[in-house]
Amino acid sequence: MKKTFVIAPDSFKESLTAKEACEAMARGIQKVFQEAELIKVPMADGGEGTLDALIDATNGEKKYVTASGPFPLKKVTTYYGFLGDSTTAVIEMAKINGLELLTTAERNPLLTSTYGTGELIKSALDHGAKKIILAIGGSATNDGGAGMAQALGAKLLDKKGHPIKLGGGNLDQLAHIDCSAFEPRLKDVALVVACDVTNPLLGIKGATHVFGSQKGATLAMIEKLEHNLASYAKIIERDLNRQVATISGAGAAGGLGAGLLAFTSAELKSGIEIVIQATELEHKIQKADYVFTGEGGIDYQTKFGKTPYGVAKTARKYHVPVFVCAGYVGEHVESLYEEGITAIFGILNQAEPLPKALPKGAANLERTSENIARVLCQAAIKNSKE
Repeated sequence: MKKTFVIAPDSFKESLTAKEACEAMARGIQKVFQEAELIKVPMADGGEGTLDALIDATNGEKKYVTASGPFPLKKVTTYYGFLGDSTTAVIEMAKINGLELLTTAERNPLLTSTYGTGELIKSALDHGAKKIILAIGGSATNDGGAGMAQALGAKLLDKKGHPIKLGGGNLDQLAHIDCSAFEPRLKDVALVVACDVTNPLLGIKGATHVFGSQKGATLAMIEKLEHNLASYAKIIERDLNRQVATISGAGAAGGLGAGLLAFTSAELKSGIEIVIQATELEHKIQKADYVFTGEGGIDYQTKFGKTPYGVAKTARKYHVPVFVCAGYVGEHVESLYEEGITAIFGILNQAEPLPKALPKGAANLERTSENIARVLCQAAIKNSKE
């Protein structure tokens, strides 16, 4: 019996990339539906994995580059990419200024900077990008995008007219912003920011108070960083005539969202919506009989912009059943059934510590997908007899 499956998972963090998850699901389904059409669409929601998901889904290419890491004096060799259209660049800031590049002991948002992110944007322009998608989840920074702006030519000056040092801890030295030498090519490029949070720049729900501690900030650092970002926002409003302190998403990536809004004509969008559009997921789902998706962990927060929610919301338009696989199934997932998800399955086959479970991700996902497919097969056989 010929059925069409759209397979559109996110990565299973520390276990499987989105592409590997697609392959594992496909193997499980094919054990039951040997003649099925399998449409594999690696997904992401704007955080880590977005770059690889978009390159894989569009047959794009990687561009390798050496640029400034979270600590600007330490260079990192990394990559960004171009989609299959060869004109749309995709940059994942976590690959150059992300937490994944630092040990826990190294994390210090007073010193980390987004300078390298600006260097990658400049490289994309050098390679002819007409559109740039910038995924900003997973940052190690809290500098409000100041480093990014400096890398692109903005002059952030102290009271004596000297450039301030990089890092969120030095923003209190800022007295004036001069954008006369800011990268002119950005005026002709569409810059879309894939944002996976809605936090404003300042306040108890802002960049510093919500995310500062995971980036290594102590309570004293949090107080200083919040003060610095508040001062920074006032100078942006005065010198650039941009009000960024309270905008939803401005607090993403330690305020990089705010910096992009201040210095460029960037548009902040839901990361999952950008990926859905770039991968043409909706068009692929229209002709599907079933959709399989998933990620490492799922709970009630999934409906705030995570991949399974975005996939289910799209499939719901066409009344296509959606099956979610996850390594961890958390609390209150019942609310997700109202969003278009048909059923949720945990993939672990036994209780065991996470370090032991992670290497088994592919096998567990394949087995669970096969079991779901067996139920669907029996249901299809029954319906054909009626």
